[in-house]
Amino acid sequence: MKFMFRVATFLAVTALINAYHECSAASKEPNTLVTAQSSAAPDTPLPADNPFAAPSPLTFHTPAFDKIRLEHYQPAFMAGMQQQLAEMDAIAGQSDTPTFDNTIVELEKSGGILTRVRNVFSNMTSAEKTKDLQNIETELAPLQAAHSDNILLNRKLFARVEKLYETRESLVLNQEQREVLKQHYESFVRAGAKLDEAQQARIRSLNEQLSKLETKFEENLLALSEERSVFIEQVSELDGMSEADIAAAAEGAKARGKDGQYLLEITNTTRVPILSSLNNRETRRRIWEASANRGLGRESGIDNRPLILEIAQLRAERSKLLGFASHAAFKLQNQMAEEPAAARKMLADLIPGVLEKVQKEALDLKAMITETGGTHELEPWDWEYYTEKVRKARFEVDEAAVKPYFELDNVLKNGVFFTMNKLYGIEFRERTDLPIYHPDVRVFDVFDKDGTHFAIYYVDFFKRDTKRGGAWMSSFVDQSHLLHEKPVIVNVLNIPKPAAGEPALISFDNVTTMFHEMGHALHGMFSDVTYPSVSGTATPRDFVEFPSTFEEDWAIQPAVLSNYAKHYKTGEPIPKELLHKVILATKFNQGFDTLEYLAAALLDLEWHTLTSEDIPADAEKFESAALQKYGIDFAPVPPRYRTAYFAHIWSGGYSSSYYAYLWSEVLAADAFAYLQEHGGLTRKNGQRFRDTILSVGGSREPMEAYKEFRGSAPTVEALLKRRGLK
Repeated sequence: MKFMFRVATFLAVTALINAYHECSAASKEPNTLVTAQSSAAPDTPLPADNPFAAPSPLTFHTPAFDKIRLEHYQPAFMAGMQQQLAEMDAIAGQSDTPTFDNTIVELEKSGGILTRVRNVFSNMTSAEKTKDLQNIETELAPLQAAHSDNILLNRKLFARVEKLYETRESLVLNQEQREVLKQHYESFVRAGAKLDEAQQARIRSLNEQLSKLETKFEENLLALSEERSVFIEQVSELDGMSEADIAAAAEGAKARGKDGQYLLEITNTTRVPILSSLNNRETRRRIWEASANRGLGRESGIDNRPLILEIAQLRAERSKLLGFASHAAFKLQNQMAEEPAAARKMLADLIPGVLEKVQKEALDLKAMITETGGTHELEPWDWEYYTEKVRKARFEVDEAAVKPYFELDNVLKNGVFFTMNKLYGIEFRERTDLPIYHPDVRVFDVFDKDGTHFAIYYVDFFKRDTKRGGAWMSSFVDQSHLLHEKPVIVNVLNIPKPAAGEPALISFDNVTTMFHEMGHALHGMFSDVTYPSVSGTATPRDFVEFPSTFEEDWAIQPAVLSNYAKHYKTGEPIPKELLHKVILATKFNQGFDTLEYLAAALLDLEWHTLTSEDIPADAEKFESAALQKYGIDFAPVPPRYRTAYFAHIWSGGYSSSYYAYLWSEVLAADAFAYLQEHGGLTRKNGQRFRDTILSVGGSREPMEAYKEFRGSAPTVEALLKRRGLK
């Protein structure tokens, strides 16, 4: 999962109900002015020796990880919630007529302690989640939900915001201020500020229950990723894997107390990349089934289906209380798509062309099975394996032959950083004096084209048991002129860690993921706004993946590829013929890639357009029926995420919004094609993209920003070409 979205200070708290730390979107609720006893501990000041009591003394208030200990989190959260509620009471209790400064600006400035601890804790519970951290998260989840309710259902506070919104035309506000006021008002209304007291009480209860269930779902997935890992006893069963990968598998098993065996871990998606190289079909089947049957209670006591049904039920009920036909209707109201029908149509319109391409791909794979002496049917665990054979035959591209040209550090410095310098003029300089939260983490100062030090960038590349699946961007500090804050950003990935002493040779998919996550990081680092609630990636969900997907395509531009695709031993550039084939191969298997995505995105919308009366009794049957409804129940190509482990939509903030990746890709492909028509990799193009898209955050309507950049609305033509569908 490639993700990053987070909102600062006050509006960030609203995200705690429906969204996950990394990519959050808001929802909240309840009663009249509620004071601190509802959600926070007794009014005790946070001790000065707690690292969250004051801004960090380190550069740009970078977290003092060397001083942060487990026992600091909970007191900081409790004191932070207490502090912010006191600030809310002070704003609400003013006798002065509401003004933008005495109401909205004060909301934006509130919650200093809570923001500091939340920004660190949210990344830690994804990147380095110990059992102790998990326990704290479980305990805090309902308290944070209640805290958000205490703010957004404060009638006196809402009355001030509503007064400003109703008189907004008479106020002298700039564009950013108008947008900030609008977003604050909508946050209150969407939380239930206009409901009666009985309805608000029910909303509170629903939010508390959902926070617990969503946290439990996340905890289950972390446990499942370890439980469902496959241990191999005989090295012969790993035929096809490289010596380095086998050594890493041996080390992984040893670390789990199974010396002499080999650990093959599943990924967050249904597909598992290692399947492309394993010659043993039975081993492939074991790994695929371990992935695809997660959360169903098979061979394990962890069954996510009851959780899912309850989450869907409660979300549907809450949406109805708020006046929406479904959870999807509620979530998409303030997105670019605006309504579920628009998102569904975009996805469904692609199905005929995608199915046609998938069927052709399947025929190629079946032919390869026959050609290599096989007599079996094409199964899901065969797809990647035979795809790699077809890819190699058609393009003569062997993943094992390509990886030596993609050594991680070289990709980072001479690929990602090189491109960012060419486009934006920025430079990255590694530093080792700042404390880090894990030995694998690296830190870089980021300097602007005029030499100004304007951001700090953390990277955490390697997979480990305490890290959840996927890839994401988070911020430890959000940019804000109001708060005089400069951005401190982290990218987290799950690249397999090499055996000790071995180079990190990575797949081309991981290469593009590095470029993608850098796009999210730039969105945070280039933010140039006054108010923290619209900083960086605080944009609609179906816009936020646009800047990151846009950066992906630079990875395959010859001028960029030739700069970093060099053999890790000899330094020789990747042969031109192989380079050309690598680029061509990126368009290969796009029917599969697109269909598995469409299946997951449509499955998400099907779950979240249900009313509370329509929640099914059997999650697996519902999933099957949903795929049949759209004619995409093609067994060899299952959804990218099946319902029982679909973290994006049950605990990750993308409920009703998984379509957003493709929606954003339309923008990204169109924007990239536009720049190729106007010079490609130039500082002028980079500056235009930075000024109109990356720097404005959520301070203006997304389509307005896009049209200023592009001069017109996007079309789907570039997307179809990008995915090899045209």
